Amino acid sequence: MSEKRRDSKNRILRTGESQEADGRYKYRYLDANGKRKTVYSWRLVATDSIPAGKKDNAPLREQEKLINRDLDDMIIPDGGGLTVRQLVSKYIATKTGVKHTTRAGYGTVINLLEKDPFGAQRIDKVRLSDAKEWLIRLQQVDKKSYSAIHSIRGIVRPAFQMAVDDDILRKNPFEFQLATVLVNDAVTREAITRKQEKTFLEFIKNDAHYCKYYDGMYILFKTGMRISEFTGLTLKDIDMENRTINIDHQLQKTGTLVYIDTTKTYAGTRVIPMQDDVYECFQHIIANRKPPKVEPMIDGYSGFLCFDKDGKPMVAMHWEKYFQHAVEKYNSIYRIQLPKITPHVCRHTYCSNMAKSGMNPKVLQYLMGHSDISVTLNTYTHLKLDDAREEVEKLARKQAEADAELKQLGMKVDAKDRFRKSV
Repeated sequence: MSEKRRDSKNRILRTGESQEADGRYKYRYLDANGKRKTVYSWRLVATDSIPAGKKDNAPLREQEKLINRDLDDMIIPDGGGLTVRQLVSKYIATKTGVKHTTRAGYGTVINLLEKDPFGAQRIDKVRLSDAKEWLIRLQQVDKKSYSAIHSIRGIVRPAFQMAVDDDILRKNPFEFQLATVLVNDAVTREAITRKQEKTFLEFIKNDAHYCKYYDGMYILFKTGMRISEFTGLTLKDIDMENRTINIDHQLQKTGTLVYIDTTKTYAGTRVIPMQDDVYECFQHIIANRKPPKVEPMIDGYSGFLCFDKDGKPMVAMHWEKYFQHAVEKYNSIYRIQLPKITPHVCRHTYCSNMAKSGMNPKVLQYLMGHSDISVTLNTYTHLKLDDAREEVEKLARKQAEADAELKQLGMKVDAKDRFRKSV
């Protein structure tokens, strides 16, 4: 019977364990692919001391425990040899049928990972703290916005989850709440007040330069359309006889590519009614429409309503600039300043105004083209103290009116009783 191997402290060594002449321990094993692997440590167990000047790592038997657990669960060793960038590329390759804007977002993340050292890191070496430190560096050093990092993580996290599902990794290092790590510096796009809306539209209507954009801006405030839906409208989509607007596509621009896309969600496809004021604005737009000699066609669509100076259909960027410059001009003239107003602020404002007016939430959800009513209901977060005070006062008035009616009714009953008794 052979004698069991022992270390310098006379402890029995297990199969695969050995101690080298310099005192360092090693463990040899076969990975899931049948390849010989070796791990080292200056400590056999956690209570061992580390020799002076030597680098610390996990005790050998703790490493063995993790190795054997992965072998038992058939976890692919070494993260399949994939780097973070390679993993994200592999994940993106599984995403088919996505919109151009989504595909452009994928390209942005890949470009970032190609330049960033984090992208070259092997995925099995990425720990929770590494993932957090990387996102913090993106915000604090690279000066990326919270919303941009949110989008980046929205691609990297599911890529790591794919590796977990494929038994390449045991845990997803990006499985944490972003707000617990980064400072949320995202600017909330809130609705503006009715007074601010009226002030802005009156300024636009009376301004010698911006008055030509009045009808479009008014429509955005009074219909809640997405700006890409509005720019995508063609003459065929405007039913002046039945006073309806057909929304079943949007005009998008990604880089230099201008194209027609489906609505943002399935619920985005809808037909919305025109009120008289919106009807008049469309009348003005159609009457003043000045297309080039040859109507531009984009993906089979033509007859767009608004054109830029080059005779091309206006896209969202044009309107965003018009709003920005108009607000800047107003604020350079008047002491009481207007807040930032964008086409999306118009959408928020419309939704909030309809909510304040008591519109049925399901009807409002349809008009907004929201697939989830919680998105619609979240517009109530735009309500402020003045809105709450107005609502409370309204309820108080209704209660006072009801009390007065009851009191009046009681007086009439008492009078009738007195009359009967007198007879």
